[in-house]
Amino acid sequence: MSRLDGKRVAITGAAGGIGAPVARLLAEAGAHVVGIDRVECAECQETIVTDLSDDVALGLLGDRLASDTPDVLVNIAGVMRFGLHESQPVEALALCYRVNLLVPAVLARAVAPSMRARGSGQIVNIGSVLGAIPYPWFTAYSSSKAGLAALSQGLRRELMGSGVSVTHVNPRAAKTAFNNAEVNRFLDATGMKADDPAAVARRIAKAILDREETVSIGLMERVYAMLNAISPKLVDNGLKSQIGRARAEFF
Repeated sequence: MSRLDGKRVAITGAAGGIGAPVARLLAEAGAHVVGIDRVECAECQETIVTDLSDDVALGLLGDRLASDTPDVLVNIAGVMRFGLHESQPVEALALCYRVNLLVPAVLARAVAPSMRARGSGQIVNIGSVLGAIPYPWFTAYSSSKAGLAALSQGLRRELMGSGVSVTHVNPRAAKTAFNNAEVNRFLDATGMKADDPAAVARRIAKAILDREETVSIGLMERVYAMLNAISPKLVDNGLKSQIGRARAEFF
């Protein structure tokens, strides 16, 4: 019997390249999956169609989750920005920080009281290794995902002993439509690995089922993340060749 048998799981970004296979795997594990996206989520038992970029819609969604709180909230929806930070439109930066950080914070705020009151629940935030190893030309994305890591740690400590767990997963790049043509060129130019989305989804589903705290995908990425926390200059030097290749290709 799965821990998720009969449980309600709400997933933002459930129609996306990672969200859809995660939704399918959790449904196969017995969960009733509620997708939250701008379109219907084919792998979900029901869908809340909404626009997370809209203040009114986000407020209504938060109210709905507060009054009808799922057993598990999974924040997968995200926005990528690539290119020189100085060239990014302010509106694009605002959307990146909003969807990647503000939305998970607002939705966690909505579900935490009910989860705490009943003594059970799980909040899952899907970050990125770029939050632990901030990359040039992904500055807004990296910093928003770094903020999501801090949000996850802070929530975990607030909810310690309440029966509510917080899971934070850092995938690497995945081969999905989330990456536009320029991002794919960047991956090719720098030799960065992009994972099969089905494999990423399986690791996320396992982290949810096992109620793991922090998961980072990729051995070298974990090593670089630890080095970056201890001595960022070492990582600066280690990335020089990749940065040089990217500058030659793009800038």
